[in-house]
Amino acid sequence: MNLLTFLRCVCAALTIASSAVLAQSGPNAERYSQLPASADGIGKSYMGREISAVMGWQGALWLERQEREREERTDLLLAALMLKPGTVVADIGAGTGYLSRRMAPLVMPGGKVWAVDVQPEMINLLQAGVKRSGLTQIEAKLSAVDDVKLPASSVDLAIMVDVYHELAYPYEVMASLLKALKPGGRLVFVEYKAEDSFVPIKPLHKMSEAQIKREAAVFALDWERTVSSLPWQHVVVFRKRN
Repeated sequence: MNLLTFLRCVCAALTIASSAVLAQSGPNAERYSQLPASADGIGKSYMGREISAVMGWQGALWLERQEREREERTDLLLAALMLKPGTVVADIGAGTGYLSRRMAPLVMPGGKVWAVDVQPEMINLLQAGVKRSGLTQIEAKLSAVDDVKLPASSVDLAIMVDVYHELAYPYEVMASLLKALKPGGRLVFVEYKAEDSFVPIKPLHKMSEAQIKREAAVFALDWERTVSSLPWQHVVVFRKRN
């Protein structure tokens, strides 16, 4: 837990400073409010929760740790996604591409994985991993803090794994994701369970199912199902209205 907290707070000072400046400008500044920053947060509130600090690219090794499969049961997550050949997936906040590399074989033939991240350093690490894997159906994409920068109506399924709670502009990112999703496309939140005190993650890096649903309800999304079989995370699936 201490290691995760440390990694999550790498470059937190830069995140706080940039978010504070950005939050005071732009047409949607009223969606957010400022508050005293907690140890793990950026001092910016959205819909009743403080946004957490971003894990910097310096924590990339933690994303690829050998224990991850056992601790988080990625195999159960992949089964819950029910990926099919031909599916176009957007892995938002893909980091090193840990999940992208595991999803890519499941969407073939004919499918594609957009591996999206906001940090150029993480994109470099992601591209190196993709090159080593030989999975040419993965395409890395550098996003902005408020825009995933994907083509309109191009994505069948978008997934955010332990990412959404760190978005400095959750509303704007969600709006851009909705544009990228095809009608009837799925949006999947994977977040550490705030309801479970035994999950060894700091509170600000967890989200409850109720909070996820509350924030998703702002958009043209219908809740489809919640998968709670993962040890630490819940998988909350929504579908874009046609």
